[in-house]
Amino acid sequence: MEVLFWISVFLIFHTYILYPSILRIIAIYKKPNRLVYLQAEELPFVSLVMSVYNEEKVIRQKLESIVQSNYPQNHLEFLIGSDNSSDRTNEIIREFAIKHNNIKLNIFAERQGKANIINQLAKEATGEILILTDANVIFTTGTIYQLVKHYKNASIDIVGGNIINTNIKNSGISFQEKTYLVNENYLKYCEGIIWGSMMGAFGGCYAVRKSKYAPVPRNYFMDDFYITMSALSSGGKAINELDAICYEDVSNIIYEEFRRKIRISIGNYQNLNSFKKMLWPPYKGLGFAFLSHKVLRWITPFLLISAYVFNLLIIRISSLYGILFILQTILFVCPLLDLFLRKLNFNSLLLRFITHFYAMNFSLLIGLFIYIKGVKTNVWQPTKRYQ
Repeated sequence: MEVLFWISVFLIFHTYILYPSILRIIAIYKKPNRLVYLQAEELPFVSLVMSVYNEEKVIRQKLESIVQSNYPQNHLEFLIGSDNSSDRTNEIIREFAIKHNNIKLNIFAERQGKANIINQLAKEATGEILILTDANVIFTTGTIYQLVKHYKNASIDIVGGNIINTNIKNSGISFQEKTYLVNENYLKYCEGIIWGSMMGAFGGCYAVRKSKYAPVPRNYFMDDFYITMSALSSGGKAINELDAICYEDVSNIIYEEFRRKIRISIGNYQNLNSFKKMLWPPYKGLGFAFLSHKVLRWITPFLLISAYVFNLLIIRISSLYGILFILQTILFVCPLLDLFLRKLNFNSLLLRFITHFYAMNFSLLIGLFIYIKGVKTNVWQPTKRYQ
C-alpha cells in the first residue's frame, strides 16, 4: 500500500510538475521550424472554417479581424456555418458578405453541433490549408500568415495558434484559467519543437492541411484533439506557433467553466478510446507526450482518490503519513472554504487555484460517467461571452 500511495503521488507530480519542467529544459536547445514561406512569396490558398451559434456579441469583431488581415484576400475564403442561430448573427454575417465576396454563409435549419458543421464545410473548402477557428477568437493582422508560413515544410500538418486570454478579473476563475492556459500553450510549443508532437491544438485557432483533415465522428467532443491526433497517427507533425497571436475572452464564472470542462472531459475519453494505440511505445516522443501530458491528467481524479485512501490505510506507519493525510484533507476542504469566503466577497488567489484544480478533476469524473453512459449528441450551449 505504501508503494501504491507513492506511485499515485509520483504520477500526479510527473504530469503537472516533472514533465513540463523536463520539456522546458530540453526546448532551450531546440530550434523551431525554419522552412517557411516568406510573405513576398506566392502563398497557399487558405479556407477559414467556422461554426457559429448565436454569436451576435462577437461576430462583427471577428469578421473585422479577418478582413483586416495582411494575408492576401484573393488567397483566402471564409466559410461560416450558422448552426440554426436565432439572434442577429446571420444578419451581421450577410452585411460583411455583401462587401467581401470571399465570405460565404451556410445556414443550417437544425442544430448540428460544431463538429458536424466543420465536417461539412471542410468538404466545400477549396483551400489546400484549412484554418479552424471560433467566433470569439479575434485575429491580429498577422495571425493567418504566421499559421500558414510553416506549410512550406511538407512534414508539418498541424499548426496551432497562440491564444492570449483577455477579460481577466479577480472575482471569479479567469486569472486561474488564464494561468493554466498560458502554461498549456507553452507546453504544446515545447512538444512541437522537440518531437513535432504537440498534444492537441487549441480549437479556437489552428491550421491543418486539407489532405490531412480527418472528419470528426458523430457525437464527438474535442474535435481539435481528434483532428490533431489523426494527423500525428498518419506520420505528420504538429507544432505551435507563438507568433500566431489572437485573443479570446476567458471564462470567469466558475459554473460556466465547470460546464465547459465537463464537455471537454467527455471528449478526452472519446479520444483516448480512439487513439489508445498511440500510447505505444511510451519511450518515444509521441507516446511519452500522450501519456505524460494527457492520459495521466485524465486519470488524475482516480490518482487523487487512491493517494488519499492508501494514505489513510498506512497512516499508522509513521508520522510522515499522518502529516500527508492531514495536508490532503485540508486541500480537499479548501474549495468549500473558498466558496464560503466568496459569498463574503473575499477572494483568495491561492484558494481559487486549489478550487480550479479540484473543479477540473471533478469535471473529469463527471465526464467519464457521461461517456460510459453513452453520448447521444454533441450539440451544446456555448459558454457565455464577456462574463
